[in-house]
Amino acid sequence: MFPEHRDLITKLKNKDHHFTQLFEKHNELDQKIQNMEAQIVHVSHDEIEGLKKQKLKIKDELFAYLESLSS
Repeated sequence: MFPEHRDLITKLKNKDHHFTQLFEKHNELDQKIQNMEAQIVHVSHDEIEGLKKQKLKIKDELFAYLESLSS
């Protein structure tokens, strides 16, 4: 995720608690969605779509934060 910000992400994961929480939440949602889509966990299509929207919102927030620090 965001290869152009790889170095900054590494620094933030070690120093910025809020960023780390968002990053981990994004990864948790990603894994949960993958499990659901692989039918490891049985849920409805609407539940998966809801999680995808949450994940996208977090991803947008992470990107905006990274961009604000890069400017």
